[in-house]
Amino acid sequence: MRFLPAAALRTFALLGIGTLFFAGCAASDSPTENTDTASSSTLTISAAASLQRSFDEIARQFTAAHPQTHIATIAYDGSSTLATQIVEGAPVDVFASADEKNMAVVTEAGLGRPPAIFATNTLVIAVPAGNPGKVQSLNDLTGVTTVLCAPQVPCGSASAKLLENQGVQVQAASLEQNVTAVLAKVSAGEADAGLVYATDVLGQETVESVVPTGAEDVVNFYPITALSEQPGAQDFVDFVLGETGQRILKEHGFGTPAGDVNG
Repeated sequence: MRFLPAAALRTFALLGIGTLFFAGCAASDSPTENTDTASSSTLTISAAASLQRSFDEIARQFTAAHPQTHIATIAYDGSSTLATQIVEGAPVDVFASADEKNMAVVTEAGLGRPPAIFATNTLVIAVPAGNPGKVQSLNDLTGVTTVLCAPQVPCGSASAKLLENQGVQVQAASLEQNVTAVLAKVSAGEADAGLVYATDVLGQETVESVVPTGAEDVVNFYPITALSEQPGAQDFVDFVLGETGQRILKEHGFGTPAGDVNG
């Protein structure tokens, strides 16, 4: 058997200690890296169709302020459709509804945190540019081709209430599943008029609007909630409720949670 000199043994011992030291450093670094990964998140958001332009801008501002959070998808549709999808198990982190009724469908299913009102909206009569149907009031909707939102959709429920309050009965040419579809038909000239939100017609060159009598008495309140514990979900809700989110919503024509539409 061949023995190593004492000096060589000391060298190997030192190398072994060094190896253990660096291994220990690597092990202590791992938890820090895992913590950073855990703090990042990817969000899926469902929002009422009328929120598209404002929420696109809010999402850009939010991700700039929260670079650790990535918004993978914002699904825009009628609130009733979105609420049904969520209750049936769609993986959604944040839900913003155009009314409290459809938000209640979600919260009563035991989903989400207590919602908060973040905006308000009212209805206008949208007509194609030039107003070929000469629509000036709700009564005029009875004599022209009119499209409305379906009753289960927030804009449809609000439209029914507005028309009922004013004693007007309208036979709609079609009932759409979201307010965007109503506006698209009016914009394309497929209808002479449609009831949409005041925010939908802002900045649109292909449509004009008429504020109907009684519009101020039918106000939609928009609630929002975080549905998951995903890091960043509540941060997004807080951002919408905060100074920047509220400024963007106001710029797009939404009223404050207190009900000051366009104020």
